[in-house]
Amino acid sequence: MNDLDKLVIEASSLEEAKSLAASQWGIGADEVSVSLVEEEKRLFGLFGKKLKVEVSPLFPLQLFRARATARELLTRMGLDASPSIEEGRIVVTGADGNLVIGRYGEVLKAMEYLLNLILRDGPEGERIRLDSEGYRQSRIDSLEKQAQAAADDALRRRRPVRMEPMTSWERRIVHLALKDRGDVETRSAGEDPYRKVVVWPRGDGRGRR
Repeated sequence: MNDLDKLVIEASSLEEAKSLAASQWGIGADEVSVSLVEEEKRLFGLFGKKLKVEVSPLFPLQLFRARATARELLTRMGLDASPSIEEGRIVVTGADGNLVIGRYGEVLKAMEYLLNLILRDGPEGERIRLDSEGYRQSRIDSLEKQAQAAADDALRRRRPVRMEPMTSWERRIVHLALKDRGDVETRSAGEDPYRKVVVWPRGDGRGRR
């Protein structure tokens, strides 16, 4: 969360400050946190108190925008599912949660790509992550197993093994899974969306590129 996600508001109460900020950001009042900065009595105390309150969303505004966009996409797709914010990502749940995943996660990847395309906030913008029915953790477990199998295969054959095309997030999982192995090294090759990880056995005379 950055400083742009914070406001200082003058209001007669903390609840009013929450309501004003929530209305401006298009989120619920229960999704706003408040901190009293200053309290002043108005003229002769006739009109109550004036409060200066610092307000901020419970999550980065980009995540709230992503949730709203994901909700619209799901509605347009005619799916019985709704998005929420959990652990810094957008999580989809509902009767059609599995349909959001699709075969080999293709629908989920496409939705995540579309979300980031719509909400792109410059080259340094934080990437939105999308999950449904625990698919992301299941995918992590699967990728880690595939990475170890590819490493063993590369050592057995004494030549590089190319893995399937993956997203940048999936490639990172593979790189991390093998980074502590001293007998292999990993490199990414190709262009998106066909970019993949290549696992090289060490000691073959080739340096890392």
